[in-house]
Amino acid sequence: MTRIYIDADACPVKEEVYRVAARYGLTVSVVSNRMIAIPDAPGIERVVVEAGPDCADDWIAEQAGPQDVVITADIPLAARCVANGAEVLDAKGKLLDENSIGMALAMRNLMTDLRSAGVQTSGSAGFTKADRSRFLSALDTLIVRLRKPRPPSLRSV
Repeated sequence: MTRIYIDADACPVKEEVYRVAARYGLTVSVVSNRMIAIPDAPGIERVVVEAGPDCADDWIAEQAGPQDVVITADIPLAARCVANGAEVLDAKGKLLDENSIGMALAMRNLMTDLRSAGVQTSGSAGFTKADRSRFLSALDTLIVRLRKPRPPSLRSV
């Protein structure tokens, strides 16, 4: 059964995830290293991990697997989850998969190197209503795809 994991620190689309999950009867794990508010609703669980760098990321990467969805803007976490077979969406509705994660990691590393060298880089554009709408559409489409029955694999004779 599909489960949705939210890398909850600074995630602007938690409410949208809750709505889509409720529509399809999915469980959502809201993961952070501090207490954050979640709705008192069936299927939504708060997971508070110990404080420390990447503790929430480690927990999500250990749990998420095939048929699961991870919502995160953290590219290294996304890469780990994709390697485990999970589907990954960022808050703007971009699917990070085997075809795109390598380029996303390369860009992240390049920007980190440029900032370390003192180069001024522009920040990401602000989060808009269009981003929220794009995310909702992408998440709904992804859930529908994951729920479709898969044809049985052919056995060798």
